[in-house]
Formats: sequence, C-alpha cells, structure tokens
Amino acid sequence: MDFFKTIENRHSIRAFTPELIEDEKLEKILEAINLAPSAGNLQAYEVVLVKDAVQKKKLVEACMGQSFIAAAPVVLVFCANPERASRYGERGKDLYSIQDATIACTHAHLAAASLGLGSCWIGAFDPKKVSEIIGAPFGLEVVAVLPIGYPAKEPNPTGRRKLGDLVKEEKF
Repeated sequence: MDFFKTIENRHSIRAFTPELIEDEKLEKILEAINLAPSAGNLQAYEVVLVKDAVQKKKLVEACMGQSFIAAAPVVLVFCANPERASRYGERGKDLYSIQDATIACTHAHLAAASLGLGSCWIGAFDPKKVSEIIGAPFGLEVVAVLPIGYPAKEPNPTGRRKLGDLVKEEKF
C-alpha cells in the first residue's frame, strides 16, 4: 500500500475478527519496529509480544477494562529503556527513551495498517500493573499497548484539524 494511502486509511480499530495474523505479516511488523529511528540509533526501548489469552485478559484489566484488547490475536507492549539512552544524560533517560518507544509503536501501527490489519494505540493503563503482567525488569517504563488483528468492522472517519489551525509559520 502507498505510504500516504496507509496514513489516510489508518484508523483506531477496537473490534477484531478471531482470524490469526500470518507469521509473515507479524514478522514484517516486528521488522518495521526494528527499523524505527531512535536517538543515536540506541533503540532505547523493548517490546513484549503477547499472544496468550490469559495474559491478554490481564492486560484488559490493567488497561481500564478495554475488552477489545483480549480479542486481538497479538498485543505488543512498548517499554522505554532509559538506561540505553543514558549516553545523553537525563534528557536521554527522561525523554529520548520515551520518544524511541513511541516512534517504534508508530512504525508498528502503520505497518499493521499497510498489511490490512488494524490496531489501536492504548495509553490508558496502569503502568505498574502492565509492568507486572509482562514481567518488565526494574527501570523499564511502559509507554504504549498496541493490540493488532484483522478489523471486524471499519470505524467511521473522524474529523481532523485544518492545517492552518495546526501549523504555524515561523512563530505562533
């Protein structure tokens, strides 16, 4: 799929079919994550791939009861790894690692859309509970949860801001 068409057609999907994701498609998504740009190419993030039904149900609870997470065949949990960005001091630990994880999640989100899959970026969760569920080592920070699967239905398009409202030239 053309890149701009992918962006245009990407929507947050909250209803999935029970169809499993083919290994080749999942591998492409994971490769897209690995190709995401990062500060100093340090890739200051970790990704946990969750397929187990029990684990996904636990994630539903940790993600404020968003039940559609359990219906997705795959859930990716993105964590910032501040120590990997420590070369850049506190800014690297506090910001670059989080940016790296969010860029990686964006790559997964768009890769899934380009492959005919749907996903929904989850930011509403209890980070401590998600960390416990995935067994995250001390120091990692959960940044995003991304359920991925085949869309059960297409959502209605949502409005967007006009570019003139969004983009300021030179100054505010």
